[in-house]
Amino acid sequence: MTPATPARKPWYRVLYLQVLAAVALGILVGYFFPAVGKSVKPLGDGFIKLVKMLIAPIIFCTVVHGIASMGDLKKLGRIGAKTLLYFEVVSTLALLIGLIVVNTLRPGVGFNLDATTLDPGISQNYAEKAHALSTTEFLLNIIPQTFFGAFVSGDLLQVLLLAILVAFAVSAMGDRGQPCLRVISQGAQVFFGIMHIVVRAAPIGAFGAMGFTVGSYGLGALNKLLALMAGFYLTAGLFVVVVLGTIAWGCGFSIFRFLGYIKDELMLVLGTSSSETALPGMIEKMQRLGCAESTVGLVIPTGYSFNLDGTNIYMTMGAVFLAQATNTPLDLKQQLALLVVAMITSKGASGVTGAGFVTLAATLAAVPSVPLSSLALLVGIDRFMSECRALTNLVGNGVATIAISRWERELTAETLNQNLRRATSHQPATALDNRRDDCP
Repeated sequence: MTPATPARKPWYRVLYLQVLAAVALGILVGYFFPAVGKSVKPLGDGFIKLVKMLIAPIIFCTVVHGIASMGDLKKLGRIGAKTLLYFEVVSTLALLIGLIVVNTLRPGVGFNLDATTLDPGISQNYAEKAHALSTTEFLLNIIPQTFFGAFVSGDLLQVLLLAILVAFAVSAMGDRGQPCLRVISQGAQVFFGIMHIVVRAAPIGAFGAMGFTVGSYGLGALNKLLALMAGFYLTAGLFVVVVLGTIAWGCGFSIFRFLGYIKDELMLVLGTSSSETALPGMIEKMQRLGCAESTVGLVIPTGYSFNLDGTNIYMTMGAVFLAQATNTPLDLKQQLALLVVAMITSKGASGVTGAGFVTLAATLAAVPSVPLSSLALLVGIDRFMSECRALTNLVGNGVATIAISRWERELTAETLNQNLRRATSHQPATALDNRRDDCP
């Protein structure tokens, strides 16, 4: 007897459709009733805070359990080295693409902006934050003041450092460490359960965030800057389809099927403009595809600081756009220097809203030929730009996780595609089979 096909959810109960409807409603309310739009900002802020309070414990439990249960520390070092190599290559490619596109489209030419007419106080706040992104301070900041201080600050790299140290300690305990692993595993399930409850409020958060954005800046904030926005969105889209799509094809799966698989997370990011809100869901979905827990626990959190493809594209396009808008000449040598600086400053960004703007300020501060005060020109549209940055970052980290997992022969193309098909058709994913093969 053929088993009954699981009933599909009614359309109004599908999360990504709820978020999409909430985003549209937020835009309408913000446009027609700006005061009301501004007043619903706490809805978006509250939802983001709910999600962020769960990120640190979920990352900690996932990384500790994944590494400590691996039993092969050589494998951990190998995965870490491959991950950093992948991140560096793809991130640099994103920076180069942004540089090429902005020089081709030249959206800032003809703007003829006099930077002295802008309020320097608008960009000063971002410049002060950017100062803290120096290489030495960035490295020292990875070490938390106290053990629990990492969970209070929410710094993902601090949490990751603690998780790796704890995982090594538990692994060294041998059999005596198994009870600790069981407790950590159960703790992770509890936090994921809380996350499933919290994410139901995503449409409310998306409505509040979008209502505030449009109510505060208005659709008129896009005037004269649409060329930059259009170029950035086009470049990010091409990067996802061409670059990440090529990586996906090389690893045996379709980038479009993968985008369909993570559509809930994409809609969540679209509404909140922060890729961190989708982090717990991405961890769970990557594991459901068959990626090893240790690989997911290492690649996803690390990627939120070292593999921000959308932020990288934005940084080079934004910096050169401001140079064009202020009639600041940048020759090839200066643009290559800008690229090198961006490669360093981009590593200090995280997935929170506005981090890309801060790292852009850090890049401009290191390239004094472009007036830092010109950063004020982008403040009005940064919220709109941050959505595209966050979406691109999310997709890039998901593809990276699958690529590293395939590189490590943890997952076959057949199993991956089978699980992708079953997931998009609302059927349970199968367990990872024993076949192993390399990315073609």
